[in-house]
Amino acid sequence: MKITVKRVITTVTLVSGFITGYQILSKPQPVAIRQDREEARANAQSFDQKIQVLETSRDQNSAPAEVRFTSDEVSAEVAENMAPSPSAQAGNTASRQPNSPDAVVAQGDVQVKDYQVKLEGDVARGQFVANIAGKDVWVTLAGHLASQDGYVTFEPTEFKVGEFNIPISLVNSALQKKLAEQREQLKLPAGIASLRVENGELVITQR
Repeated sequence: MKITVKRVITTVTLVSGFITGYQILSKPQPVAIRQDREEARANAQSFDQKIQVLETSRDQNSAPAEVRFTSDEVSAEVAENMAPSPSAQAGNTASRQPNSPDAVVAQGDVQVKDYQVKLEGDVARGQFVANIAGKDVWVTLAGHLASQDGYVTFEPTEFKVGEFNIPISLVNSALQKKLAEQREQLKLPAGIASLRVENGELVITQR
């Protein structure tokens, strides 16, 4: 009886490990429809034009401007600004294999590419490809993007590697630690009062 139980447990463990590994390496459904080059360029330009509105000085008696950015505009801007340089791509042959879910978030030298962003309701969902140990791994991260006390905040609600869902409790501490280390980079510009995601749009309010 003990041998049978042990064999069953061993078999289940091996099958679970195979399924998990398959899920991690599987390509998930994209969070957004990929934009062609011209569409992405137009959306990135639209993003920049709206930013200029926020940077324009307002009259003392006028109300602060509130600008809304579509999901496509944000996605195009992020992809344009976060695309790795050719030199960075060339130097990415020695990425290390992370040994925990936290490492996927905390490790700073893993090269990422193919950024996509989708805003739905009050949730921002991002997806990118990370090259880990020579393998392309799809990472999906979703959460509430907002601001507090002059800094951008992010509270995760979903974290997936491939098709494998990882409990937020396992990655949130590493993510928040990483955000704290980069706190000054998350500081809102002097002319910006607040930032939030609302009704599928990024809303930025002028100070």
